Amino acid sequence: MKLKALMMVAVSVFALPALAEPFRLIITDMEAPLVPNSIVDIALSEGYFARAGVEVELIRVQQTPMALAALQSGQGEMANVATEGLLQLAARGNDRLRAVMSPDKALPYLIAGKPDMTLAALKGEAFGIGRVGSLDQMLSMKVLGRYSVAQEDLQLVALGQPDIRARALLAGRIAATTLSVGTYLALPGHEALPVLVSAEDYHAAAPVVSKVNAVTRETLDARGPEVEAVITALTLAARDMSADPGAWPRAMAKLRPDADPGVLKELSLVYRTSWAVNGGLQGPELRQTSDWLWEGEGFEGLTQPSLEAWADFAPLDRVLERIGIDETGDRHAR
Repeated sequence: MKLKALMMVAVSVFALPALAEPFRLIITDMEAPLVPNSIVDIALSEGYFARAGVEVELIRVQQTPMALAALQSGQGEMANVATEGLLQLAARGNDRLRAVMSPDKALPYLIAGKPDMTLAALKGEAFGIGRVGSLDQMLSMKVLGRYSVAQEDLQLVALGQPDIRARALLAGRIAATTLSVGTYLALPGHEALPVLVSAEDYHAAAPVVSKVNAVTRETLDARGPEVEAVITALTLAARDMSADPGAWPRAMAKLRPDADPGVLKELSLVYRTSWAVNGGLQGPELRQTSDWLWEGEGFEGLTQPSLEAWADFAPLDRVLERIGIDETGDRHAR
């Protein structure tokens, strides 16, 4: 870690108030995921939060609706949620929540099929989704539409978490589903499951900021220094993962001893440009995401909110003033 960054972290430690309660960060992964969003688990296990002077407790829940409900009911101070879910609330007049960073803004999704499945043969088949209205369903239907496969052409089957969908696919219970690159490569026997839409083609068809870290306005007012400390820790951790290709596999080997070391090494190369070294929250990308999402289902009859109604750059900008902007990664723009 650069000397300047270390000095800034040291300053932040003394700037934080002494609080008895830990800062609770709500996440929707039941274990450290094999994607860059694992930076949250890594920041905890590798001491980044502690060095930033904030005590963090991870609260694990199932999917974005539960995370948003937990955040609004005071069961946590920050939540990693689907951008679409946050926008839905803002469009319905909820003025309490603000995105303040994105530790993994573009989840590396692909669409995999059962053995011998093709895109042309997908119509009329069962397609596994997390839940009705979930992020994976919304994005995947947009992507498949680019390949002339409409939602009404499919039998949607809600199965829950990606690992469950992966096992269902391997067992032939569904014809296809959306998975992260990490979940796909870690699945024993994945070689028999054809990739129907690659991660590169998936992102090209759905160029959105998939997930953000959101807080309430009350938390910004009452615990602002801790919000900035969390952002600092996650950003510095991302910079270390970006600078050293071996850092992520080493950290993940501790968190996921079940993961094949070869798969972790392969994924580290896939993710080499994916780390949110500047906090992952960029104005042009968020506006494009909002415009893109507004073309889909679920927003009919609603007024598209301004970016200021659901995002706040100020905490991240104060962090970047202290630790500097990393010119090697995500472009800083407002």
